Amino acid sequence: MSDKKNPWDDNDAEPKKGPWDDEPIKIKVVDIKKAQQKKSSGESEFSFKWIVLGAIALWAASGFYQVQTNEQGVVLRFGQYVDTTDAGLHYHLPYPIETVQKVSMTQERSINLGESEAYSASNVAGMRGNRDADALRSFTESHMLTGDENIVDINLTVVWKIKNAKDYLFNVRSPDETVRVAAQSVLREIVGQSEMQPIITGDRGKVEDETKEELQKLLDEFGSGVEIVRVKLQKADPPKQVVDAFNEVQRAKADLERFKNEAEAYRNEVLPKARGEASKIIQDAEAYSSAVVNKAQGDAERFLSVYNAYKSGKDVTIKRLYLETMENVLAKSNKVIMDPSAKGSNVLPYLPLDNLNRKEAK
Repeated sequence: MSDKKNPWDDNDAEPKKGPWDDEPIKIKVVDIKKAQQKKSSGESEFSFKWIVLGAIALWAASGFYQVQTNEQGVVLRFGQYVDTTDAGLHYHLPYPIETVQKVSMTQERSINLGESEAYSASNVAGMRGNRDADALRSFTESHMLTGDENIVDINLTVVWKIKNAKDYLFNVRSPDETVRVAAQSVLREIVGQSEMQPIITGDRGKVEDETKEELQKLLDEFGSGVEIVRVKLQKADPPKQVVDAFNEVQRAKADLERFKNEAEAYRNEVLPKARGEASKIIQDAEAYSSAVVNKAQGDAERFLSVYNAYKSGKDVTIKRLYLETMENVLAKSNKVIMDPSAKGSNVLPYLPLDNLNRKEAK
């Protein structure tokens, strides 16, 4: 091996000094592992800051929310109502400071009262205290007492929607149950003021309208934020336990109405005829009365005229009366004329005037 200290050293000459040979050489030893740890620590601190900033940005961006056209947004700050927002893009302070509850304003909800079929009294007694509470509730909901002290089995459907999101969420604890109880109460009141027959046969529209009106008033008093869309009576029948007896009563009522109509028709036929005959008899009597009175008045006037003539000329009047009387008498009797001058002869003069008058009449 060569003893040269550096590439330009000459073995025969003195070694030349480099520019750094006058100063001692300082060698800096670096711990690579520590350097790598320090570098990774700085990088991790930098990335943690960005992660925190990103999380804060995402948290802040979570406050944006979209409300659909058929919805309303109710903003709550620590559970307390703050504002109601309509359709569109909105912002609220992120959770848990503020939250938003979206409520559908156009969705129609419905409840049915008395859906289940009626049960016998023994079944109803057995339902109490067991798991058939829903069936028992439907039974009690559907059976109502009418104003004429009859029981009617009614199934009612109530369709409703939300008209005020704030009132709907905060004024009543359970809106569905509130609508159910209020509808049942109002329906019982209206049915209790009505008779059974109109409800069953054809007056359902009146019951539906009155129920809707009264139910809306009651829910408005509660401040429920609910609007009743429509009320429909699905069924209104007598209870099944007495339906046969009720049908018998209805048939008897129908027969009663039929008999009444037949009697009315007979009366309408007989009374005009009787009135016509009575009017005819009255008119004949009036005519007879007028004729008799007029004749009596004529006889009286004739007697007075004869009497006045008698006073003026007694002999002439007596003779005229005699002749008129004889004329009336002889006109009604058989007349035979005999000639008294023919006495002593064998021929009897005989003139039968009655036979002559009969031949002339023929």
